[in-house]
Amino acid sequence: MPTPPPTGPLVTRDGIAAQLRELGVRPGEILLVHSSLSSLGWVSGGSVAVVRALLDALGPDGTLVVPTQTGDLSDPALWSRPPVPEEWWETIRATMPVYDPRITPSHGVGVVPETVRTWPGALRSAHPHTSFAALGPHAARITEGHAPDCRLGESSPLARLEALGARVLLLGAGYDACTSFHLAEYRIPSPLVAVGRPGPDGWEVLTEVSISSERFDELGHDFERDRPVLRGTVGAAEARLFPLADAVAYAERWLAVHRPREEDIPHPPV
Repeated sequence: MPTPPPTGPLVTRDGIAAQLRELGVRPGEILLVHSSLSSLGWVSGGSVAVVRALLDALGPDGTLVVPTQTGDLSDPALWSRPPVPEEWWETIRATMPVYDPRITPSHGVGVVPETVRTWPGALRSAHPHTSFAALGPHAARITEGHAPDCRLGESSPLARLEALGARVLLLGAGYDACTSFHLAEYRIPSPLVAVGRPGPDGWEVLTEVSISSERFDELGHDFERDRPVLRGTVGAAEARLFPLADAVAYAERWLAVHRPREEDIPHPPV
C-alpha cells in the first residue's frame, strides 16, 4: 500500500521560535526542555529545526538543557521492553560498553535531545545513567560535577538548574517526563536500591536513591492546578512552561503525602 501523506500541520523553524516567544520563553534564560518531535506536526528540517528554533528563542545569552539519559546501560535482569534470556545476562554485563559522554547515544528521551547532544559546542554531564546535555553560556556550570552515585539529586544538573533559576519547557511531553520532580525524591524519605552498570573495572553495583515517575501525571495535574503554569501551542503540540524550583518545591510536599511507604515499594533485583 502507498504511504499515506502527512497530516500536518506544516511547522517551520521560524514558526516554532515565534510560538515559543508567544508562550513566554525569554532571551537569555536557562531552559530545561522535554520534547516530543512527533507531537509538533510535520516539521520542515526535523529535530535540527526544533533545536535551532529553541536557540533562536533563547538568543546567544540563553542556555538550552536536555536530558540525555542512557537507561540501557543497566542490568539486563531488569529489562522488560523487551526482556532478554537469563542465560545472556552475564555475557551482557561483561561486554556492555562503559559510558562515554562523547559518544554514548541517549536512549528513550527522543530525537531532539540526541540532536542537542551532538550539536557543536554541547557539553554533557558524566553520570552513566542520567546525564544532561547543554548548549550556551551556563552549559559548563550546569553539567560539570555530576556525581556518579547521584542520578538526579543534589550533585546533579537538576540542583544547579534550580539554583540558577531555570525554567522547564514541556514541548509535547507530559508531566511523566518531568525530571525535575525526581529532585524532590532526594529531599524526602526515600528507599535505596542497588543499581548495576558497566564500569571501568567491570560490572559495578552502587546504592542509589530509588526514583520513579509513577504518578507524575497526577502530580503534574495538581501542580498545574495550584501553581502558575504558562500553557500554549507550538505547532500541534501542547506546551507548558514553569519555574523548575516551583515544580521541585511542590513535588516535595506532594510526594511526602502521596508516595507509598518505603516498605510498600518493590525493590528490583540486582
